[in-house]
Amino acid sequence: MPVPKTFTLNNGIEFPTVGLGTYRSKPGEVEEAVKTAIDAGYRHFDCAWFYGNEHEIGQAIHSKICSGVIKRKDVFIGSKLWNNFHARSAVVPKLKESLEAFRLDYLDLYLVHWPMGFKEDAPLAPKENVQEAFSDVDYLETWQGMEDAYKLGLVKSIGLSNFNAEQVDRICKNCTITPTINQVECNPNINQKKLIKFCRERGVLLMGFCPLGRSEYSGRPGFPEPTIYDPKVQEIGKKYNKTGAQVVLNYEVNNLGIFVIPKSVTPSRIKENIDIFDFELNDEEVAYLDSCDKNKRVCPANDWKDHKYFSFNAEF
Repeated sequence: MPVPKTFTLNNGIEFPTVGLGTYRSKPGEVEEAVKTAIDAGYRHFDCAWFYGNEHEIGQAIHSKICSGVIKRKDVFIGSKLWNNFHARSAVVPKLKESLEAFRLDYLDLYLVHWPMGFKEDAPLAPKENVQEAFSDVDYLETWQGMEDAYKLGLVKSIGLSNFNAEQVDRICKNCTITPTINQVECNPNINQKKLIKFCRERGVLLMGFCPLGRSEYSGRPGFPEPTIYDPKVQEIGKKYNKTGAQVVLNYEVNNLGIFVIPKSVTPSRIKENIDIFDFELNDEEVAYLDSCDKNKRVCPANDWKDHKYFSFNAEF
């Protein structure tokens, strides 16, 4: 089958399968990265309040709209609610803050960044005395706030991020609006096949962050080596005149059936990462990539493992 350029969400919206990730994109870099991505054909941008760069991303999008390259309806902008703002009363104000930064009237996708809540006055990413920072706000309350935002027309689709199967199921059983997306780490080292199937059975699609692993962690003890450097994957790439990264992204979209949001600020890689729609892996190649699964994360969030709603204590 041809590699799909969009997947249809459970609310009928067609969402681009490949987006640009913007985590840790530095000030001064992310605006140019987004402009380059738009020119290269990207129409899906994954953002978050926690990343601290929504204003620059908004500037880039506004610039391209004003110059006539795109219209607002052509682009799909997603952001996320951070852990310190899980109270139902905090959700809409925080979303409005993001909208102001983006200079937009609505978002296309808004996600609960993590199921774990922090106290509003706690550090954003506590590493010391972490249990003192924890809030016991139930993510079901947070989801009520997300539904409020949807009903106000501030967002077209709402979803989750870093939720395990039990947590997804609990949301689905206690909501009036089913999540459209669950964004989790997904790459050949942790292919999330069980979670993909579980979510899909409930009408929820998976979006994979770190779809290429993290090359900056290559060789670091305790972290899985990115599959893009695997000699067999490199060999597959040569067959199709593609890079290892393109092979991996193609596998994830076409064979795992997930959205991918590779992050880059390098123009050549930005262009490379969306050029994955003109080849199909054969059964043997797919089987090899399937065999790479080690169920190992590059984003284990171990600092927060004692939170009552920590995601990664479950099997999947």
